[in-house]
Amino acid sequence: MASRAFITGLSGSVLTQDERAFLRDQQPWGFILFKRNVDTPSQVTELVRQLRDIVARPDAPVLIDQEGGRVQRLSPPHWPVYPPGAVFGALYDQDRTAGLDAAYLTARLIAADLSELGVTVDCLPLADVPVEGADAVIGDRAYGTSPEKVAKIARAVSDGLMDGGVLPVLKHIPGHGRATADSHIGLPTVDTSASELARTDFAAFLPLADLPMAMTAHVVFSALDSAQPATTSATIIEQVIRGSIGFQGLLMSDDVSMNALEGSIAERTRAIFAAGCDVVLHCNGKFDEMQAVANATPMLGGEALARADRALASRKPPKTFDRIAGRARLDELIRRSAVA
Repeated sequence: MASRAFITGLSGSVLTQDERAFLRDQQPWGFILFKRNVDTPSQVTELVRQLRDIVARPDAPVLIDQEGGRVQRLSPPHWPVYPPGAVFGALYDQDRTAGLDAAYLTARLIAADLSELGVTVDCLPLADVPVEGADAVIGDRAYGTSPEKVAKIARAVSDGLMDGGVLPVLKHIPGHGRATADSHIGLPTVDTSASELARTDFAAFLPLADLPMAMTAHVVFSALDSAQPATTSATIIEQVIRGSIGFQGLLMSDDVSMNALEGSIAERTRAIFAAGCDVVLHCNGKFDEMQAVANATPMLGGEALARADRALASRKPPKTFDRIAGRARLDELIRRSAVA
């Protein structure tokens, strides 16, 4: 069945009748879960099953932000706590192999948690490269301050997810690390030169351009486009994301309801597609906004559909993995980092 080019959030842990009718009529390409949608493992599993049944697509992607640290939608008592990205960076500085192992194991354990629930996509890894004075919205979510180090750890995270049967979403392309504002609250503007951006921020994404999906940054890069953030900038999407970085996978927006974007929800949605994004992401589960996004969203077709199909086809069954041994090894590596 044909899908509309948006990913939608939901209001709670159980679908309302209005949501059921909306999903059946509008056929979103995918879904995203937040803490408000999560209660117990059996509840999440049933919710995911119902979502796919309603749109009659067994492979409909179900996304979540399960990074570890501050951004963890699945949490105790039913799911373990995982370390933030900065832990891998600190360990990498002591022992590169150990840092990459910890990143891989964390992602592989997360993938095991998600696979049991039927969740097939994790909005991870980050390739953002923070600088001194940047807003804390990235902070300890980042893997480090050098593009080479960030890219290597991000690759290990991606490998861990994919080996666990979960697709990664690279974020926030082409970089949120320099932003001096939280794009949930306002629009960040970065005035760094194009050459410096290419050398640092964009360079971290370049080795990861083969990943199946990526999420844009609601950040203005004034040296490239002083009027529009990357999400709604045809210049940045064409010249940087698709051009110099070379990312050819499915490109989704960051959340269309974030305050960094201007205009009505419908106007924002149309601007996102006009700029060249393949899919728009709407997260907050507010029903009137869901309807506005759907009404402004085209059916998924053409090259966007081809990229979506390629992304889903890149997901493979999980490889054999001993979760108990994996967790024990991860805990050992984290203890080593804390002691050093």
